Amino acid sequence: MLNKDKLKTALKKESLRFTAQRQLVFDEVCRNVEHRDADDIFLSLRKRNKPVSRATVYRTIEVLVKNKLLKKLDVGDGRARYERVDAAEHHDHIICVECGKIEEFIDREIEEFQEKIVRDRGDKMVRHILQLFVVCKECGAN
Repeated sequence: MLNKDKLKTALKKESLRFTAQRQLVFDEVCRNVEHRDADDIFLSLRKRNKPVSRATVYRTIEVLVKNKLLKKLDVGDGRARYERVDAAEHHDHIICVECGKIEEFIDREIEEFQEKIVRDRGDKMVRHILQLFVVCKECGAN
């Protein structure tokens, strides 16, 4: 679970001060497990009357990604999305190209097949990303 100490450690590592505004950004990131972009996070803070600048949101997110507290996702639309590292075990994503909905899924057969491919080649897997781009059933019905 993400906690205040992890934020403080990350900021210290980057030679940045711990501030109330950075804590607000961190709290907002921890508040839910959705895949949101920096502007979504900024607008959510603004809607809740939290005094944080857009620049602080972007810089804090950058520190969280660099220190592996957030993962940056490229879903092909030019807007980076972020998800908490502690949100779930390894998972893959299904992304609707129409509405932008992102769903997480885990498929043991796919995981095993990927591991077999790497093993058969004599390689060692470090990490992998699987993203399936679809037209979801809701959008396809229209």
